[in-house]
Parts: sequence; structure tokens; C-alpha cells
Amino acid sequence: MENLNTEQKNIKKIKLDFKESKYATGRRKRSIAKVWVKKGTGMIYVNGIKMNEYFKRPVHQIIVTRPLEISEVRSNYDVKCSVKGGGLSGQAGAIILGISKALISHDEVLKKNLKKDKLTTRDSRVVERKKYGHRKARRSFQFSKR
Repeated sequence: MENLNTEQKNIKKIKLDFKESKYATGRRKRSIAKVWVKKGTGMIYVNGIKMNEYFKRPVHQIIVTRPLEISEVRSNYDVKCSVKGGGLSGQAGAIILGISKALISHDEVLKKNLKKDKLTTRDSRVVERKKYGHRKARRSFQFSKR
């Protein structure tokens, strides 16, 4: 437990200058991502931390960079994200939508490829609520004959 606290203290939040950038909002499950995109060198920051340090799992890193890879502008834009709510997978999904929308507002030509891979539409699936008299949303309690 002590190692986690010292590791988190070593990661410094970076103050970023994102004037003349395009803004977009992305949502997925319970997560909301505010995304700013501007011309740059290809750096991605999430909550003031480099994306590789925020998303430890390679799957999430691949998911976040997907819109930039598809539109082939990975090294042309800098991205700054502010994410809250939900888990890491939901946050990564929210960032995808935000980056896609911001890229489209920056350059309308990129819309064709992003729309083809369904990165411009919100994934509306959310967790179904638990119902009264059930163990979960649809799962009933175990039936006992005796």
C-alpha cells in the first residue's frame, strides 16, 4: 500500500498551454471526458499526466490512440483530456469520442474515416439497474425446493 502512495507522488501533473485548440466532449457509461486538440507533436495527456502513466494497460492505450491512428495524424496533434467518473474502460471510450469530435472540428476531411469505424457516435449502452426481488438486474435468487 505504501508503494502505491509513493509512486503516485512521483508522477507530476503538467500544466499545459492549449490556446488555439478545438474542444469536444465525449461520454461512455458513467464517464465524461473533456478533450482539447491542437497542432503539435503527438503527446497525449490525461488529467495532467502522460497517457502511458494514466492508462497502464496496453489495451486502453491502444483504444485511446485509435482515432489518431485511423485518421493517420498520430504525430500531428497534441491532446489534453480531463476525465471523471466510471472506470478505466469507460474513460477510454469517452476519450475516443472526444478526440474524434475534436479532430473533426479541426479538420472536416477526417470525418469520413472516423465515421466508417463508428468513432463519431456515442455508445449508449449503460449498466441496467438492479430490480426489486432479484439478485441482480435480471438474475433471480437461487430457487430452493426444500
